[in-house]
Amino acid sequence: MKKFKKVIALSLALAMGLSLAACTSGSGDTTAPQPTGGDDDTTAAPAPGGDEDTTEAPNAELDFGEQGDVLNIYVWNTEFAERMRDFMPGFEVDDKDNPTNGGTLNGTRVNFVVTPTNDNAYQDKLDATLPGNADLSADDKVDIFLIEADYALKYVNSGVTLPVSEVGITDADTADMYQYTKDIATADDGSLKAVSWQATPGLFAYRRDIATEVLGTDDPDEVQGYVKDWATFKDTAAKMKDKGYTMVAGYDDTYRTYSNNMSKPWVTDGVLNIDQKIIDWVNDTKEFTDNGYLNTGTGLWSDAWAKEQGPDGHTFGFFYSTWGINFTLAGNSKADAEGPDEVGNGIWGQYAVCPGPEAYYWGGTWICAAAGTDNQQLVHDIMYSMTCDPDVAIAITKETLDYTNNQPAMEELAKDFSSAFLGGQNHIALFVDAAKQIDMSNTCPYDQGCNEGIQTAMRDYFDGTVDYDTALANFKSALQTKYPELTIE
Repeated sequence: MKKFKKVIALSLALAMGLSLAACTSGSGDTTAPQPTGGDDDTTAAPAPGGDEDTTEAPNAELDFGEQGDVLNIYVWNTEFAERMRDFMPGFEVDDKDNPTNGGTLNGTRVNFVVTPTNDNAYQDKLDATLPGNADLSADDKVDIFLIEADYALKYVNSGVTLPVSEVGITDADTADMYQYTKDIATADDGSLKAVSWQATPGLFAYRRDIATEVLGTDDPDEVQGYVKDWATFKDTAAKMKDKGYTMVAGYDDTYRTYSNNMSKPWVTDGVLNIDQKIIDWVNDTKEFTDNGYLNTGTGLWSDAWAKEQGPDGHTFGFFYSTWGINFTLAGNSKADAEGPDEVGNGIWGQYAVCPGPEAYYWGGTWICAAAGTDNQQLVHDIMYSMTCDPDVAIAITKETLDYTNNQPAMEELAKDFSSAFLGGQNHIALFVDAAKQIDMSNTCPYDQGCNEGIQTAMRDYFDGTVDYDTALANFKSALQTKYPELTIE
């Protein structure tokens, strides 16, 4: 495993300085724009994985009996396939440019079954396949599937997922993970049902050139003073408008900053709660709309929204968590896939980040072992290598700028890190502080439907086609149809 040894050599001093022994096994081992690779970090180290990797994964001596010939991984986009291509020891892809075409892992065929999230198609696919997974033919069984935070509990608290302990992942293996990433994947019976390679604290990403023109500085510490709370944020929005800029791109941009700070879950004991933070988001977004502080009608993931992040945009900033900065924002800031990152399309290096009005998180991807899998050994190896191995975590962050799920490793990297995309800023240090404030205690199985529903319903209110009471009634009506078991007053 020549390539992986290079990563270990580069990170050996770091790894030895951390208390990372806990990540070695006790018994041995919403359709978003796609990742862009992460060539922007000048500190990037070679990544493990690829056709040169041939060593055995930790816990290789675990005995799961006879294993299948095909490993099927259900996903909704290319991200995990790309992560495995670049960082999974022993994984050899058929086509490096199209990793979802699959490959082989230690001699076993690996298939990625991609179903986009549009119109709930991905979850529908899981729901149609997983309950009968044990009865499928060996080559058709689902072995691994991925889930997101908004609907994690739906699968965590079901029989279609195996506790990770059943594929050999121990408490010692996961000891250095951020606790919230384990909380969101812990079933009601206390068993951990999924693991993640990511932690997803959020920040406010802003244009340095616009900050300099309007505020007289692009320094993150000074800019933070202009966005430190929502009242100050609104005052700064007025300054931006006076200079011909919008503060945020559209109706949904601030949503997660509010919703992830709710004081109670969306649903408690079967009863819908509409938290004050949601009401604040509605009121503030309506104010921003009426005052011209945002682009009317622009929604997340739309072409108009993405264009605002490039050189022709007139938007000051965007609320983004880890993946949004290094995948989406960086991707929308490139001239094309072939251009040098340091030049990009004229805006590369013109973004910076600061904490913003409130700490928040957004998203994340978890790896689940499917009940009925006949490839427990490889499921274990993938889970361990991609989420527990500190060397892989370090390599992922250095290579892609993603913020990985190993707290001591991230704290060590934060001491000396630089992002070319962010004009040389050490954003990992800000993520370390933000990650400590993540609280998932108010999550519930209805998060996805409630979060999507309120944004959809209130769009008509922001557009001015209905009044607030009508929009709220439409939200409740749609939610009652989706979840007839709920009490909605």
